[in-house]
Order: sequence, then structure tokens, then C-alpha cells
Amino acid sequence: QVQLVESGGGLVQPGGSLRLSCAASGRIFSGNVMSWYRQAPGKERELAATFTSGGIIRYADSVKGRFTISRDNAKNTVYLQMDSLKPEDTAVYYCSLSQVTGLYWGQGTQVAVSS
Repeated sequence: QVQLVESGGGLVQPGGSLRLSCAASGRIFSGNVMSWYRQAPGKERELAATFTSGGIIRYADSVKGRFTISRDNAKNTVYLQMDSLKPEDTAVYYCSLSQVTGLYWGQGTQVAVSS
């Protein structure tokens, strides 16, 4: 089994920054993909950023230029640095890990952007 634990959410003013972390434990295989999704109230869950173990990175257009995803393969940890935050970034942010044994999700961490 795989467990994902997110941290780093909170309340921030518009224009501020937050850094999310997600640590994976359990049976982790090489060739995995770690991603950040988000789900705003009343909306479907959407991909924010993804980072393959091979180094391929992709961002949603809505966060490109403001968010930066990174990962530490030795620690099985993925990060999301969020800068220039906007009220529309308010959502629950979920970490995911996809590998040969399946797709796994964290419990989510709330990010609220408000003045």
C-alpha cells in the first residue's frame, strides 16, 4: 500500500505565497508520476501540476508562471510552491501518486486566498 500525507495549506492574502508538501510512503516503484490536483467548492477536481520521475513537468494554464512543482525522489516527496496567489486558487489541494500498482490520493489540504 501507499500513503500520501500533505501539509502546508492555510489562509493567505492575495499576492501571497504558500508551499505545499506531500510525502509518500509504502511500496513506491520507479517510473511513478506525482501530481497536485485541486478542487474548488462546487467544481470538479482539476490537475494543477504533474511531475514524472523521469523529469517531465506539466502545468495547468491557470497556474503556469505562478506555481512551481518539484520533487525529491530520494524522499518520495513532491512540493508545490504557489506564488502570486489569487482568490480563485482557493481549493482543497490533493497530492496523487500513479504507479504500476494503481493511483493513490492524499487526504487533501485546504488553501484559502482571501483578504
